[in-house]
Amino acid sequence: MSSRVEIGLEGVLASDNLPRAWAAVKANAGAGGVDGKGIGETERHLETHWPGIREKLLRGDYRPAAVRGVEIAKPDGGTRQLGLPTVQDRLIQQALHQVMGAAFDGGMSEHSWGFRPNRSAHDGVTAARGYVKEGKVWVVDMDLKSFFDQVNHDRLMHGLGERIADKRVLQPIGRYLRAPMRHGDGRQERRDRGTPQGGPPQGGPLSPLLANLYLDALDRELEQRGLSFVRYADDIAVFVASERAARRVLENLTDWLRKHLDLEVNAAKSGVGRTQHTQLLGFRIHASGDVSPAPKALGRFKDRVRQLWDARQSLTSEQLRDQWRRYSTGWWNYFRYANWRRGVHALSGWTRRHMRKCFWLRWHDRHGRLNALKRLGVRGRALGVAGCRRGAWPMARHVVVNQALKIATLNRHGFTLPWTLAG
Repeated sequence: MSSRVEIGLEGVLASDNLPRAWAAVKANAGAGGVDGKGIGETERHLETHWPGIREKLLRGDYRPAAVRGVEIAKPDGGTRQLGLPTVQDRLIQQALHQVMGAAFDGGMSEHSWGFRPNRSAHDGVTAARGYVKEGKVWVVDMDLKSFFDQVNHDRLMHGLGERIADKRVLQPIGRYLRAPMRHGDGRQERRDRGTPQGGPPQGGPLSPLLANLYLDALDRELEQRGLSFVRYADDIAVFVASERAARRVLENLTDWLRKHLDLEVNAAKSGVGRTQHTQLLGFRIHASGDVSPAPKALGRFKDRVRQLWDARQSLTSEQLRDQWRRYSTGWWNYFRYANWRRGVHALSGWTRRHMRKCFWLRWHDRHGRLNALKRLGVRGRALGVAGCRRGAWPMARHVVVNQALKIATLNRHGFTLPWTLAG
């Protein structure tokens, strides 16, 4: 890590820093930690008790609460352990993050794109496209095995000690790292490795910054070797001109990470390949430099469409519409970066078919379908389709159902596909 910067605990607890920290925590909302206190309860607690909490922090007596352990499903199978601090501890971590981030960000690598101000995944993909256009069409794709669970506390704190002179700042960081994990069954687990990975909005604000600081040594090593790379948190891609060079880089960096950062590369999820056969941050970069959503991203989109248009949900049509629009708009805001959108447009008809299937099932029976079709303007003999006993998926392609729920009708009621509206 680089030279020391002037960070004091008074600055972390300053009257101009804490209100910004609380505003950020409050905006993220989220559930409470092991104390069960949400945003409102914590706010009322702090109005009375903050002076005492502040004094404890300044004296070095403050002890953070345990983090609440929660397991969530991973998109590719299995589960991931999250550690959710209390709202009060999220406030203190956010205050630390604001001061430390402002002090350290300017000295971080230009190749690091994740969890930093004015930088994004899209910026990282843009940098990668530049490497590909230079002819570096082989990618070393490195996945760090359980990275957030394996960060070595001693190495991390030693590195922070080289950068931060005020031990009163280091003390709460160390205690947050070592705060035990309390599981749903009441079991409490001591931790001597890892930075609790919290999913937004409840996650600990410090973890992403500490991860970047821990991996800064890797960034410097890659720069010293003259390699072209993109790092987004623990997602690392190195771009080289040949397969031979790629395999050599993977082997050397695997050894370097084990020796210098006590981290293991996940061999099953790491490897080398041509850029058009790999993915970076959800995108596939083709040899031409064009970008499309990666097949895995499209697969996850399809899984979500099936969930959102499951007719068994106890939701009104308006609620179905609103949850679809929230998801599809967010998804498209991210993937509209791609300039090769053929895969997305190919899913338009398939997605609308799921919508029609959902409505057909929600019309329940012959009587309900007959009334719905009439409301949608179907007349005459075409109404006979209401008594059809074919399955919902085949019926979603039926000419009469498509006439009733044509694209213009779906769009008029808000059941839109954002990429078709964008042109």
